[in-house]
Amino acid sequence: MHFFLLQSLFPFLLIASFLSINVELSLCQNQQFTNCSSNITCGSVGGISYPFWGVNRPSYCGQPGFEVQCLNNFPVFNMKGASYRILQMNTTNSRTVKVARNDYWGTFCPQTFVNTTLNFSLFDYVSGYRNMTFYYQCSAPITLPSPQSCNISNTMSPVYYLTKPVTVGQTVGQAYSVSCTHEVIVPVYEEAALAIEAATVPSQTIVTNAVEGGFSLQLEIDNDECDKCLGSGGQCGLNTGTNSGFSCICANQTYASICNGTSNSSPSGGKKTGIAIGLAVGGAILFGIFVGFYFYYFIQRKKRKLAAETQSKEAPTPLTSTSVATPSTNLSQSQSIPSYPSFTSKSDYDNKASTYFGVQVFTYTELEEATENFSPAKEIGDGGFGTVYYGKLHDGRVVAVKRLYENNFKRVEQFMNEVEILTRLQHRNLVKLYGCTSKRSRELLLVYEYIPNGTVADHLHGKRVESGFLSWPVRLSIAIDTADALAYLHRNDVIHRDVKTNNILLDDDFCVKVADFGLSRLFPNDATHVSTAPQGTPGYVDPEYYQCYQLTDKSDVYSFGVVLIELLSSLQAVDTNRHRLDINLANLAVNKIQNHLVNELVDPLLGFETNVSVRRMTTAVAELAFRCLQQEKDMRPTMEEVLKGLKAVQNEDLGSENGEAVVLDIGADEVELLRNMPPPLSPDSNGTDKLVSSSTTPSSF
Repeated sequence: MHFFLLQSLFPFLLIASFLSINVELSLCQNQQFTNCSSNITCGSVGGISYPFWGVNRPSYCGQPGFEVQCLNNFPVFNMKGASYRILQMNTTNSRTVKVARNDYWGTFCPQTFVNTTLNFSLFDYVSGYRNMTFYYQCSAPITLPSPQSCNISNTMSPVYYLTKPVTVGQTVGQAYSVSCTHEVIVPVYEEAALAIEAATVPSQTIVTNAVEGGFSLQLEIDNDECDKCLGSGGQCGLNTGTNSGFSCICANQTYASICNGTSNSSPSGGKKTGIAIGLAVGGAILFGIFVGFYFYYFIQRKKRKLAAETQSKEAPTPLTSTSVATPSTNLSQSQSIPSYPSFTSKSDYDNKASTYFGVQVFTYTELEEATENFSPAKEIGDGGFGTVYYGKLHDGRVVAVKRLYENNFKRVEQFMNEVEILTRLQHRNLVKLYGCTSKRSRELLLVYEYIPNGTVADHLHGKRVESGFLSWPVRLSIAIDTADALAYLHRNDVIHRDVKTNNILLDDDFCVKVADFGLSRLFPNDATHVSTAPQGTPGYVDPEYYQCYQLTDKSDVYSFGVVLIELLSSLQAVDTNRHRLDINLANLAVNKIQNHLVNELVDPLLGFETNVSVRRMTTAVAELAFRCLQQEKDMRPTMEEVLKGLKAVQNEDLGSENGEAVVLDIGADEVELLRNMPPPLSPDSNGTDKLVSSSTTPSSF
C-alpha cells in the first residue's frame, strides 16, 4: 500500500525536482555579477571594464586607484596629482588603456605644473612613446617654437616645447639653454613627435593633436587572475572583505580566483555547475520527501514526542546576571537605548564574525593592538567627541579608529547614531565605516577607512598648506563632491548638522570623503524641522537654528555656504585676529558681496584679476554662497539646487547672455535685493562660545 502511494506520487516528485533546479539557478544569480557585467560608457568612449569602476560600475567591480568619473562626456581618472582622459581600452590581447592628460586638453596652460608620473604598481608605459617637455617662465633666450602664451603669476609669458631630451645648458640648434621655472613632461606617441620634428614651423594644431592623441599604458594589476576568471565565466572584481586584492565574481557566488573553484575555461562553466547544484538539490528534495513520507506513516507518534522535547529545549530562558556581560561603565538598565539591537552575551561581542547593523564588530583587544595601545604617536585627530588614531588590523587594512571620550549615556547614543547612519548610507563621497565595538564594550570605538590626505581645512589654512596650493579647479571639484554627498544625505532624510572643512577629508587624488556623523539627525518624513538645542562648530551654525532651535536641512545649506567662502578665500571660518565685525567669515563674506567687492574676498592666488574664466566662476560661486548664507532658511536654496548650480559653474554654463554670471535660476532683481539687505546679526563671541563645538582640532581619517 505504501509502495503504491509512493509510486503514485513519483510524477509529482519528479516535477518538484525540476522546479528545484530552476529555483536554484534563479537563486544563484549574483547581483554583483550582473552589475560588474556592465562596462563604463561615457560620451563616445565605452568598453571600460576591470580594474576601472565608477559611473555605473560599483566599487567592488574594480580596484582602488581606478575610479572613473564622467566629466563633460569624457571618462576621467586621477593619478599622482594629475587627471587623465580615457580614450580607449583594449582587453582582447593585452590589457592596455589609451589615455591623455586632461589638464592639457585644449590648452597648454594648466592650473598646476605636474609631471606625468605613473603609479607603477598599477600601470607601466607601452613602447613607442616619446616624452614632450613644456617649459614655462623661461629667463634665458630661447629659439624653440611657442604654441601660445600663458598667464603665470600675473605675467603673460610664452610656453615652449621640445620633443627631444635636453640637459640644462645644452645647446640645441641656435643659442638655446634651458633656464625655466617650470618643466612639465607629457608623453606622446613616437609618430606624433616625428610629425612635429618634420614640420618646418610646427603649428599649434600639430602640437595639440600630439598631446590629445595621448599614449598607451599597460595595466599591471591582476592580469593573469582576471584572464582566468573571465575564462571561467566570471567577472573580475575586488575582494570586499579586505577592500584590496582580487576576487572572481561569478553568476552564483564570488570565488577567490575562478568560478566554481576549477580550471574550467568554458564561459558556460558556471551554468553547468548551477545545473549540477540544481540536480543535487532536486535529489535531496526527493530524498527528503521520501523520508518525510516514511516518518509520517510509521513513526508519527515518536516524531511528535521528539518535536515536543525539542521545542521545550529550544524555548528561550530569561537572561540572568551571569549571561550578560557586565559593562565597565555605570550605565543603568533604564539608560539603555531600546530602539537599537544590543548584544546580550559576552560571546556576541567578542566574536569577530558578529555584525552590528551589518558591519563587523571588533573586540577592544584587537583595536588596542592595531593602534599600539592607543599610542599618542598614532593620534591623527582630536574632536569634540573623541580622538582618532591610525591603526593597522590583522588582515592588513589601514584604518582610522575613533575613540569616544566618555562612555556615558550621551556618548552611547551618539555612538549608536553614527553606526546606524553610516551603515545604511553608501556614497562615494561619504567616509566608509568598517565596524565598531559593542555598545557594552569596555570602550566605544568606531573603525573607519583611513583617508590619507588630511582635511580641506588642513590644505586651506592648516598643517598641509605648505605641501601645495589648491588650484581653483580642485577647489571647485571639492565643493561639488561635498554638495553631492550632502544632497544624498538630505534625499535620505539625514541632516549632517556639523558641515565644516575639518569634516571634509581628501584622499590622495583630492576626492572628497565627508566624515563625522556624530551630530547627525535622522529627519522624520512628516516633519518640517526638528527642535533641538543648537550643536555644531562656531562659525558654521545656522543663525536661525541658533535663535529658534529649529534644525532643518537648510541648516546644512548655511554651513556649506561657509565652506564655499573658505574655498574662495582660504580664510578660516572664525578668526579673532580679524576686525571685530569680520571675526565671523560669513559676516565678512556677506558684506563684501553686498558691496560688490568679491575681488577682495577671493584668494589672490586663484587668479581672479588675471584669469577671466576664474573670475566668472568664482563670482558665480560667491553669489551661490551668498544665497546659502541668508538669515532666513526659506531664502536659501536646497542642496540639490546648490549642487546643480556648482555643476553649471564647472561647465561654465552660467546662463549668461551679457557676461554677468547667473547661478541657478536666480534673477538679477533678486540678486540685487539680497545684496541690499542689511548684514546678518551674528552672536557675539561670548554667545558663540556657548555652542557645543564638535571639533577643536582638525580630525583626519
